[in-house]
Amino acid sequence: MCVTWKLKADASILKLRGSEINILDESTNQHMCVRYSYKISRQQSPKRERWQFSLDGVVVEPGHTYNVTVFNWPKPEIIDYRIRKQITIPGCDDPRLNRSVMCLQNGSLWDHNMTAVVSDREYNKLSIVVSFQASQYSERYQVSIQSPGFHYSKNVSKENRTSLNVTFEFGLKQLSQCEMLIMIQPFFIRCKNDCWRPEKIIDYCQYYPPRTLIVKATVGLLLIGSFLVYLLWRASHKDPVEMSLSADEEQTEGFQMQERRRVLIIYSLDHPLYKNIVLKLCAFLATKCGTEVVLDLLDSRRLGMLGSIQWLDWHREQIESSSDKILILCSRGVQAKWRAMCGDRRVFLREDVRSPVGDMLSPALSLMVPHFIRSASFEKYIVAYFDDVCSEEDVPSPFNITVRYKLMKQFEELFFRILDTEKHEPGRVNHIEGLSGDDYYHCPSGRALWDAIEAFHAYQQEHPQWFEDELLESSELEAEETSAEICDNAKTTTNLVTHCVPDSTQVMLRQLKTQGSDFTGDKTGPNMAEKFQMCITVEENPHIAENMQKKISKDVTVR
Repeated sequence: MCVTWKLKADASILKLRGSEINILDESTNQHMCVRYSYKISRQQSPKRERWQFSLDGVVVEPGHTYNVTVFNWPKPEIIDYRIRKQITIPGCDDPRLNRSVMCLQNGSLWDHNMTAVVSDREYNKLSIVVSFQASQYSERYQVSIQSPGFHYSKNVSKENRTSLNVTFEFGLKQLSQCEMLIMIQPFFIRCKNDCWRPEKIIDYCQYYPPRTLIVKATVGLLLIGSFLVYLLWRASHKDPVEMSLSADEEQTEGFQMQERRRVLIIYSLDHPLYKNIVLKLCAFLATKCGTEVVLDLLDSRRLGMLGSIQWLDWHREQIESSSDKILILCSRGVQAKWRAMCGDRRVFLREDVRSPVGDMLSPALSLMVPHFIRSASFEKYIVAYFDDVCSEEDVPSPFNITVRYKLMKQFEELFFRILDTEKHEPGRVNHIEGLSGDDYYHCPSGRALWDAIEAFHAYQQEHPQWFEDELLESSELEAEETSAEICDNAKTTTNLVTHCVPDSTQVMLRQLKTQGSDFTGDKTGPNMAEKFQMCITVEENPHIAENMQKKISKDVTVR
């Protein structure tokens, strides 16, 4: 987007000191402010024309709407001194843009040509074959089939094929209605897991032979009649107190997981007893819930080969391009380390020093919080805390914008979030047996988790200052056997590098500002580095920061 304006050729130009341009993205609420400083002594330019200025190189997104406001300094002593204009950038469906690289990587020209073939050859078995055309810019697809109370999905890779087929087979007893929704979720390069998803509704009842339909209709009428008779009998024998209940009270139904999900767990090593709770939770997720768990303590060998930042970033990219989730367990240590990243005193915990992987939370927060606040990645993150040993005050401020689950009271709701399934649906409530806060401890892994929570809770009652006891001072830190190695790793986890670029070729001064909720930083596109004075804040491994510094040193002066 390019913004161009002209100055009035009158005596007011001699008092003009500058202009300010504000650009607001209504879709993301991102705000950019650019200020020009003037020192003009003539009403017209040397070409005897009005002075004209422009702001170019502003990177915009297709389909977004921007509010552009321009006003001069000093502000005129009138009411309406601002010039406002609303600009909507054409979307990727516009013929002028749909063949651009950006839109192609968002799937603008993808012709899926989806078809579904239904067959009912086996007794009480239904087979659906979904066929569609693959796109050049998407290597993975997730095909799902949905019906009230039923959800099943499969992942498929392109593997140099242009046409893909996915087969679903299940029993007819699992379906409560004839209509089913088929949806294909692509994972394009730019939009990743937030891409447009084509849908198709099919009616499998029309594929049944007429005799089968007659038999099933007769059986259905008999069942409905029997149910009505039962309701009339219950109504005549109902207690007056029960009569006050709503007639359309939600019905709790069972739910069956159809796909194994993966969860990356982010936590703080607050205490040995808290670490035991995290490990027991992983065992409960794996054995009772059938979930694949990714934990740093269980993958120390690969973590040691890659390093903490690379290990976390690799798993984050894998999860963002799939239907898996990242579970953030908040505790006293999480809140303390977040405040340390925001400027408070640095925190060293005993378990971080003793652990072979060190402090994994601080690099995880610095890496994942910027992705967490993006709308495209928001649904990938789940925030929770153990209510018996932690509190809602332990949740860092960036996570206050989402739901915070209390464990283990709301574990069932959390698990529905992992499955991307709603617990409450019109007319019923889905339920998974053995996962509620009242009965999760009836299985062996749940009982072990309950014992671990109770043990840490009892310890906290006996030692109210337990967290302060876990904090290490400098003298205590040096006394640890492995402190030198751990501290070196901790120091190389994050560094703050600030690069500032003065504009020596322009008379005016352009300042960029970016606004956020809990943290601020300055950023811009790569094609604006030569035009603006900018301050870029980078939190990264020092080797990466050094390479970045070398890369931009041609146009950037380090201050």
